Amino acid sequence: MNWLAKINLPIVAERLGPFKSALLLFSVIGLCLFVGYRVGNYYHGFQSQTMKLQKTRLDDLYQQHGETLKRIHTLEVELEVERHANLQAQNTIKEIEASHFEVKKELAFYQKVMAPEMQADGVVIDQISIESTESPQYFQFLTVLVQQKIKKRYAKGYIELHITGSQKGKPKRLSLSDVSSVTKKDRSFNFQYFQRISGAFTLPIDFVPEAVTVAVVLPKSKWQKHHRTEQSIAWPKIEQNLP
Repeated sequence: MNWLAKINLPIVAERLGPFKSALLLFSVIGLCLFVGYRVGNYYHGFQSQTMKLQKTRLDDLYQQHGETLKRIHTLEVELEVERHANLQAQNTIKEIEASHFEVKKELAFYQKVMAPEMQADGVVIDQISIESTESPQYFQFLTVLVQQKIKKRYAKGYIELHITGSQKGKPKRLSLSDVSSVTKKDRSFNFQYFQRISGAFTLPIDFVPEAVTVAVVLPKSKWQKHHRTEQSIAWPKIEQNLP
């Protein structure tokens, strides 16, 4: 920039003359105006393009926002419908449970009158199930006990399980202790309303099961008399994993 400081404008104007000096001045001004105009147009176009892109992006964001709001409203409606359906299902389940309980009470009354041997002081066998496993001759059992007395005390006792069938062409009766490591403690119960007792056993390879018998035993104690009831079911038709 030192060369600009060396320029003496009065001397330049004196050497060029008034006309050429004015012409040079207007030329410089015109050049500055032209360059400024071109630079301004360039930046204006750049800003216009940037604003156009920003507007397009903003429109896309507004559209996504609208779709998101619509999706949220749809999910809120679906959630409310699911809540309502769930509430209705819970009410239905409660009604079914109440009806089931009433049926159980009526059944207990008739069993006590007509078939007292089917219950042990109000305790009945509600379910007996046998299921196979992936291991050959290895089965799982489940027994559900229910107390049907209106004024319920804790029922204490244990169950016995026997499998009847044939072995080598002869009748055979196996107890749970013969085919399982389930102890008497595992078979014991102490409940007020219901209890599930489960376990597993392995049958001999040459044993053909035919029926399962579960007995409920309430031993004599200070709070209860001795009672016993049992129930038998045919061996269920299940696929046995034979070797």
